Amino acid sequence: MSNSKNKKNSAQDIFLNKEISLDQTLRPKKLSEFIGQKRIKKSLSVFLKAAKKRRECLEHILFHGPPGIGKTTLAHIIALELKVPIKITSGPAIERMGDLAAILSSIEDNGVLFIDEIHRLNRQIEEILYPAMEERKIDLILGKGPSAQIMRLDLAPFTLIGATTQYASLSSPLRERFGIVYRLNFYEPEEIEAIVRRSAKILKVKIKKEAVKQIARRARFTPRIANRLLKRIRDFADVENRAIIDSAIAQKAMDILGIDDFGLDELDRKILETILKKFNGGPVGINTLASAVGEEKATLEEVYEPFLMRLGFLNRSLRGRVITQKGIAHIQKPPLFELK
Repeated sequence: MSNSKNKKNSAQDIFLNKEISLDQTLRPKKLSEFIGQKRIKKSLSVFLKAAKKRRECLEHILFHGPPGIGKTTLAHIIALELKVPIKITSGPAIERMGDLAAILSSIEDNGVLFIDEIHRLNRQIEEILYPAMEERKIDLILGKGPSAQIMRLDLAPFTLIGATTQYASLSSPLRERFGIVYRLNFYEPEEIEAIVRRSAKILKVKIKKEAVKQIARRARFTPRIANRLLKRIRDFADVENRAIIDSAIAQKAMDILGIDDFGLDELDRKILETILKKFNGGPVGINTLASAVGEEKATLEEVYEPFLMRLGFLNRSLRGRVITQKGIAHIQKPPLFELK
């Protein structure tokens, strides 16, 4: 029994490693290869050139916006463009003050530290960052009680890049210590199409123009989802021995995956239907809605709501969430697939 379980876990690990490897392969390595976010690219290019010219590290940078739109990719690009090492961690992964101190003290000159989900840092741990960001120093408390001593360590010059989906959740003292703050927005359909074409070329997948548009239309204005859909449709094409991804195989894959013409999945529809049928169209509070659909509040706020609001299917008011007439019209159409 244990052997079969180990084999299953091993197979899952192999699959996940392949997925991660593919994602890294599709990730742009240069700012010039990064598609979309034109305003950010333009100003960031200037800051990178200035830092390289002066042989200094960049000011600390904060990226905020919905998941999957390029925050991590830009952090990697910055390190590659500056030709410096990058250390990667996340807010939840830093549990003790010593964890952060160890990371900070190991950063090389002008290196980059990327903290994903930085809004989830413990407030006590966050306070260690303040002198680190401003003075390049950290204070370590050795011992406890009256005999405790403070030891101050000097740090190498470094750039902290923080990423968050919840900008408002960051404390004001932390926000104010970032010299460069960017909000990454959802992508335009033509930008997603360009990303799909680029990824298909890297994956050596032949794909027709109509299929590219189908993927872009259902990608929720998000590059990560566009690449995920392309990889899954490629699987369907391979199984059916299709040399080229066309509109028919793309549509078939989307139907089986349960993704409609606007990119809504089963939970999107459940959210809208719950507001309409259980709460008479709203308004309904986010906590009540999360409980009704069986999903975490943070997931609704970070992943589903921004997309549904961008489509014009959902509104947020002071009293709660409200489904729009456009949203009602969409969910009252029979789905192209059977939800289970």
